[in-house]
Amino acid sequence: MGSHTPTSGGLARAALPYVDAAGSEAVQVYVGNSRGWALPPGDPAQDAAFLAGCAERGVPVYIHASLLTNLGSPTPATVERSVATLAHALARGTAIGATGVVFHAGSSVDAGHADAAMRQVREALLPLLDSTSAAGGPKLLVEPSAGGGRSLASRVEHLGPYLDAVDRHPWLGVCFDTCHAWAAGHDLAREGGMTEALDALVTAVGAERLWLLHANDSRDPCGSTRDRHETIGKGAIGEAPFAELLAHPATAGVPVIVETPTEQHFGHADDISTLKRLRP
Repeated sequence: MGSHTPTSGGLARAALPYVDAAGSEAVQVYVGNSRGWALPPGDPAQDAAFLAGCAERGVPVYIHASLLTNLGSPTPATVERSVATLAHALARGTAIGATGVVFHAGSSVDAGHADAAMRQVREALLPLLDSTSAAGGPKLLVEPSAGGGRSLASRVEHLGPYLDAVDRHPWLGVCFDTCHAWAAGHDLAREGGMTEALDALVTAVGAERLWLLHANDSRDPCGSTRDRHETIGKGAIGEAPFAELLAHPATAGVPVIVETPTEQHFGHADDISTLKRLRP
């Protein structure tokens, strides 16, 4: 159990104290502006200290790529920048010992662009996957969106065609976000609803492709297509479904990252503590 962790002021300098104070057992970071295209090189000294600190703590590291990443965009410049962003994140991931890089599935934007969008996904991802797998680098994890806007994958059953687009490459896995799934129409709050969604995910891609969980409650009703996170147990999903999430066979041993809003320093400690209490 861990959280998305701040890095402002230096990767190791900011993140490692937060990991300790929040009781994190896993960590996710941005390696650039979350809503920009800049590709900062990183600080080698901070990278080395962060890598050593996480190794010492036994904490697996994940990178979340820029939220602007969209390999299905009808705008060539956006696709080009998205590929560059993922290549940068993979390189930075190698430098800091990251296990994987999470990116959003993207959108075709226009209804008539859907088929072309999936071809773009194939053309963009396969070289990246081949390169990082050959080097033994970080894996890529596709995260379904909250729906809306011609999403290429929002409901978990859409993940099958997405992975098929790259011939189910062994270096592409899945990050399951509870808030996104809820927003996309999976009724996780209903008894058995979380199990049903995870069963559908396993049917679509196989349990061996679930590599990371994002545990977030939601401020909005099921099917809203709005991605607004809430503290676990304080939103529309509620606490009980997260116990169901952690009890599912497919999630055994899969790291969990909290991305909930926090108004106080080390505020993710409460959500991490809740998940630890709910874990079997």
